Amino acid sequence: MLEYMTQCRRDLHRIPELEQHLPETCAYVKAQLAALSCTVLEPTEGSVCAYFDEGKAETAAFRADMDALPVTEETGLPFASRHPGRMHACGHDGHTALLLGFARRVEARRGSLGRNVLLIFQPAEENPGGARPLCESGILERCRVSHIFGLHLWPGLPAGEIYTRPGPMMAKSSEIDVTFRGKSVHISRWREGADSLLAAAEYLRRVYDMEAREFPPETARLLRFGRAEGGVIRNAVAAETVLRGTLRAFTLEDFDRLRRRCEEIAAETAAEHGCTASAAFSEGYPPVTNDPALLARIEAQLGKNGPKRYAGLALTTEDFAWYQQYVPGVFFFLGVGNTAELHSPRFTFDERVLEQGLALYEKLLDLK
Repeated sequence: MLEYMTQCRRDLHRIPELEQHLPETCAYVKAQLAALSCTVLEPTEGSVCAYFDEGKAETAAFRADMDALPVTEETGLPFASRHPGRMHACGHDGHTALLLGFARRVEARRGSLGRNVLLIFQPAEENPGGARPLCESGILERCRVSHIFGLHLWPGLPAGEIYTRPGPMMAKSSEIDVTFRGKSVHISRWREGADSLLAAAEYLRRVYDMEAREFPPETARLLRFGRAEGGVIRNAVAAETVLRGTLRAFTLEDFDRLRRRCEEIAAETAAEHGCTASAAFSEGYPPVTNDPALLARIEAQLGKNGPKRYAGLALTTEDFAWYQQYVPGVFFFLGVGNTAELHSPRFTFDERVLEQGLALYEKLLDLK
């Protein structure tokens, strides 16, 4: 099976596509599924689902994401991207290849499975988010899904080793735009204006101080701004300044509190400088939160042959979290060793780690 998954990964690596516009990728996946006895469904644009109906009351779902990134590849691989400016720089080609290999293993066990199996090949994980439309399509209810699993290739963890943890594992994320509006005058008469740039600078200092002072060090979170846009010319007071950043947290309570404080400090700071302020937050993805009871079942059954406990919290995001809003789910990290980081133009991995991912999925088929 490794040879098959390796070929699939390399075929997919050559044809990276973005968001939900995945015609070549979907055609490839459907071609691989054509010889199997599953029902192929396409509930949303760019998605492919393989349903193995054993006539059981419940269904185990497994998800892989298929989309790539707008990155120019620099790996030098013989199977590098054929699409300029696009690359599988986040391992989704590996996730899809793994699920295609798993489809063959499920096919080989038809008639002896304890539950139905739904394989979800999902678009748009990177942007704008393909999991939520799939959930809203009703596919989980129609296929009687009782629980769901997914994994992500993870640099920095030992190659082939699998990790997870109960409860929060990956962050909820929101993009923030905080806009300050003042009054522009010639710089020589600056006291007659309202300096939005000064208000924004003061806000940045205060909001960072708040984040450090009001939240204990053990509360994992991220509040940082990476871009500022203000003014039009050097010798005029800036009428408008926008700060663009990111807010991430692992519980909705922490996220809502941070968001509220961002808004309050913006209003206070703006008023002190004769300005007004508004803060816009994107919806983002929920936090990836693994179901403790489902993970306990896995650990009890697999013991030492099961996944290791992931000690940290990943400040990255994953829209697998949307499935967990509908059914219990567990997400895993599959280590790929000391590779280039995810989203790097040099990211690649040793396909042999896919065997460990496949072995885990096969064990999860027999979960009691």
